[in-house]
Amino acid sequence: MKEKGKIYFVSDVHLGAPAFKNNHEREMIFARWLDSIIDDVQELYLMGDIFDFWWEYKKVVPRGFTRILGRIANLTDRGIPVHFFTGNHDLWVFDYLPSELGVIVHKNEIIKEFGGKKFFLAHGDGLDAEDVGYIRLKKIFTNKKLQWWFSRLHPNFALHIAHKWSGSSRTSKLEKKEEEFNVNNDGMYKFAQEYLTKEPIDYFIFGHRHEMVNTSLNEKTNFVLLGDWITNFSFGVFDGEKFDLKRFIDKEVS
Repeated sequence: MKEKGKIYFVSDVHLGAPAFKNNHEREMIFARWLDSIIDDVQELYLMGDIFDFWWEYKKVVPRGFTRILGRIANLTDRGIPVHFFTGNHDLWVFDYLPSELGVIVHKNEIIKEFGGKKFFLAHGDGLDAEDVGYIRLKKIFTNKKLQWWFSRLHPNFALHIAHKWSGSSRTSKLEKKEEEFNVNNDGMYKFAQEYLTKEPIDYFIFGHRHEMVNTSLNEKTNFVLLGDWITNFSFGVFDGEKFDLKRFIDKEVS
């Protein structure tokens, strides 16, 4: 790693979520966070659900998010790799973000090594073997023929349908969030435990759950959930030696 270079991880910003009224405010806070890391970021990992919904027609992309897209382009223009993991809300990323912004898109989990440490990186959706309903739904969402038919719809109508689904999905998640979260019972945690029987990993880094967790799986491995930018405004950072899970302290509002 270069001197002072840090690896940053962030997930579940859900820009443009129809269930929230503070989208502009959250976008501005996220933009200020991106500004705050620009002097020491070596690589940035956007770990899924950065957008609450994203769909690209051949000639049309979703309206909005100009500040965020501009800042991401500024990072890649400086030669800083930006990795974009598709989540369950923005899995319909095709060629616009890589061609226009220069991001590296990942549609599946990857393993990377930083500072001699091995990182398993994924948004996390589909890794919970007990979430059979979503696994089936994801197969529908990623079906090429169904994607072709959806792209034939007029953008106004198609995005209306998508935002309705996204809003109902967000409401149901908020209701479930009232239940106390126990990481030991989580399907992604169990996935990580099982994966360790096949290959050693130092850090499992996931999003998806909207929970902040940094806990030990064993004496050599940590399991991390990155939180979100709805209530936690959280991110992960690896400085070459240790990983920290932090909340962004916004000087504009603190």
